[in-house]
Amino acid sequence: MLTLLISSSLFVLPFFQEEHSDVSKEDLRGPRRFRTEHTGTFNGTRVAYAATVEEVILETKEGEREASVFTIAYVKEGVVDPTGRPVSFLWNGGPGSSSVWLHMGVFGPKRVNVPSDAKDDGGPPYGLVDNPGCFLDVSDVVFIDPVGTGFSKTLGEAKGEDFFGVHQDARSVARVIRKWISKNGRWNSPKFIGGESYGTTRSAAVVRELEGGFDDVAINGIFLISTILDFSIVSTTPGNDIPHLIHLPTMAATAQYHGKAGKGIPVDEFVDQARQFALTDYAHALLQGASLPDAERARVRARLAELTGLDETYIERSDLRLHPGRFQKELLRDRGLTVGRLDSRYTGEDMDDAGENPETDPSFYGIDGAYTAGLNSYLRETLKVDVDDQYTIIGGLYGSWDWKLQGHGRPTYLNVAPYIGKAMRQNSDLHVLVAAGYYDFATPFFGAEYSLNRSGVVSERLHFTYYEAGHMMYVNHASLAKLQSDVRTFVLDVVGRDE
Repeated sequence: MLTLLISSSLFVLPFFQEEHSDVSKEDLRGPRRFRTEHTGTFNGTRVAYAATVEEVILETKEGEREASVFTIAYVKEGVVDPTGRPVSFLWNGGPGSSSVWLHMGVFGPKRVNVPSDAKDDGGPPYGLVDNPGCFLDVSDVVFIDPVGTGFSKTLGEAKGEDFFGVHQDARSVARVIRKWISKNGRWNSPKFIGGESYGTTRSAAVVRELEGGFDDVAINGIFLISTILDFSIVSTTPGNDIPHLIHLPTMAATAQYHGKAGKGIPVDEFVDQARQFALTDYAHALLQGASLPDAERARVRARLAELTGLDETYIERSDLRLHPGRFQKELLRDRGLTVGRLDSRYTGEDMDDAGENPETDPSFYGIDGAYTAGLNSYLRETLKVDVDDQYTIIGGLYGSWDWKLQGHGRPTYLNVAPYIGKAMRQNSDLHVLVAAGYYDFATPFFGAEYSLNRSGVVSERLHFTYYEAGHMMYVNHASLAKLQSDVRTFVLDVVGRDE
């Protein structure tokens, strides 16, 4: 999940307060490592595997400890020659989120079982179940918790600003990957990286770090789950009309789900109608601004009402420009409900029905308790992790993040998609899987299409998959099974192509 900032996800979170102290005994001790052995059945194959929760120490050029980064690795036992065995490195986003969502929601051997029908997870105890769709039968899996998340933190004289930024963060994650493949003898194994939400931004920045020099770590595939690469698509700054176009298909899907539009039309067909309208008549109208003729304005307004379920009067008062937050409040106002941002299938009840935006996101508070409890229980009881620190689910780093891209001057336009384009052009075996939920307002699926349909990305090696769920599409059981199957098939196909 989570998602842009959960990630699962772009949330606005409390400002991260960094605690800094002198070098402690903890800084000087050896890296901690907790290893347990297990067996499980994944996609019909019985697999014996080791689960290793391990601390990776990052040091400065002068040999001073600067960070402790924890990885959680699941590696198949008894593999004589790992050359043919893929390994996948995964993370979530935020920035400031641990890997809990992809770990306990999709790709770990156990998963948190939350309601599939967009209902609140309630109180404990929560379900923690076997995850037979995990692709451990075809790939080893390593989850990385970047600095400021999970148990990972700065050490010694290092400061958060040394790691909290697009490039700073990517460099540290790339260093962890290099250390892991060196220690485990996996330099010649097929390699995949991937993330969710801001984790897709991180994936683009990390592939730049891994493949951008003369000591490349070549990557076979990238998983982009709930993608955000070009941040202009979510910036609703006045004068930027791109977000209105990009969010329209998600609004259409949401209106249809809640019975406000598109009755009797398959969801993929209805969102494609919205997509084509956004690319043609709607874009043409917005580009004309105040010069838009009255007759064309009326046609566009009427079609927007048909696609979104909103009243034409409301659309006119909005100057044809529908903001996601306002839509989430307005769509079901007549029922006294709001719809979710991360997953618009979820509904919530605000104290103030007359407000302009929802007071909070029901699709986040509908799952947070289960994942927090499930992860902590699993680490400490099953994987035997003995760490006194609290495992940080969401570190709240968004406000302290350095968003500047190197070589691009002022941070007026943040777009890391060109990093993926360059990597694909310089690595003929690199493929990219893009997984998108129809009901995701945080990272709308049309935004992923827009971002990757330019920037030098090689379209022949770009693979889109869609799900009738939201940002964390795996909380819906049918979408979970489809996502797991799509990822597993992607890995097998890419490795097969390389052979």
